[in-house]
Amino acid sequence: MEPSGGGRKERLKPREPAARLEKAKQKSAQTELKQRQRAEIYALNRVMTELEQQQFDSFCKQMQGSGE
Repeated sequence: MEPSGGGRKERLKPREPAARLEKAKQKSAQTELKQRQRAEIYALNRVMTELEQQQFDSFCKQMQGSGE
């Protein structure tokens, strides 16, 4: 019923797409960061697993050598 109330809403509408766009950009950047971090974690985990296996193999060889 109040015309001034309708005017306020119309004034906010032009700002709304810019705010939505900014929020979407932030969300996209956050998602990209999470994906990159996850990929780095998986890569680090793979490297650490390989290193652990190498160390275990080396330990097993040492134990076989000292057991003979």
